[in-house]
Amino acid sequence: MTTAPDGERGTTAAAPMSQPGPAMAVPPPRQRRSRRLLKRFFRRRLSVFGLVVLLLILSLAVFAPLFGSPSRNDFGAVLLGPSAAHPLGTDDLGRDTLARIAYGARVSMQAGVMATLLAMAVGVPLGLIAGYYRGWADLVISRFTDLLLAFPFLILAVGLAAILGPSLRNVVIALGISALPSFIRVTRGEVLGLREQDYVAGAVADGAGDGRILSRYVLPNAISPLLVQATVTVPEAIIGESVLSFLGLGVQPPTPSWGTMLSAAQTFLTQAPLLAVWPGVAIALAALSFNLVGDGLRDTLDPKATS
Repeated sequence: MTTAPDGERGTTAAAPMSQPGPAMAVPPPRQRRSRRLLKRFFRRRLSVFGLVVLLLILSLAVFAPLFGSPSRNDFGAVLLGPSAAHPLGTDDLGRDTLARIAYGARVSMQAGVMATLLAMAVGVPLGLIAGYYRGWADLVISRFTDLLLAFPFLILAVGLAAILGPSLRNVVIALGISALPSFIRVTRGEVLGLREQDYVAGAVADGAGDGRILSRYVLPNAISPLLVQATVTVPEAIIGESVLSFLGLGVQPPTPSWGTMLSAAQTFLTQAPLLAVWPGVAIALAALSFNLVGDGLRDTLDPKATS
């Protein structure tokens, strides 16, 4: 019987230990979810088209000074059609239509966004109070909401603007009040469901105050439907501002506004019909782009689609 040499007895061939390679960086869950939501949104061609149009309108508003002065008169170039010097023509005072459309985009976008922010700033807290506390607070806020809903959006805005007087600030206030019911109802509906969730009950059991529960556990989970509602309210407010300006209850001349441009174009529909076409197209594209983006956000942020 052969035996192994003393130097080799009891030794085994050990496999070399592999060195751990560099760990692959894994994005945090929130970052992964954001990427997934962006991919889902950009798969919707109509929503992407709406986003592109919206960005073009915003760029037109931001770079409006590049198109010249909206109030410079040229009485030698009155009611001209599109040309190299005036791509969209001129109005009855020789003012460049493209410059006025660009500056009008500033007014309309400002009115739409500010009215929506005002409605959110007031409507969301009221909806939180009504949905979380219920009882008499819910009763009072719900009756107030029903009172506002008794009037159509534009009718209420026209009435408030007539009382407040014509100015951009009053237009924003009138449109913001008219949009309040939507945000109150959306917020209240979300809170009614969220207040029954286990994590809210756990926070109550841990002794968290109402303010902490609403700000940390309830409101963040209601953001998605509120964002979608905002994309619906902004185009409504843009159309509302145009209607108020058209009726003489909004921005006053010589400040350019799509509504005032439509109002002034009535007199020259047979001589220069394009004067009414351009602001009408601008209003339609602005409203359409926001609605398409809102549809994309709604489908992207739908909990059933993201689960």
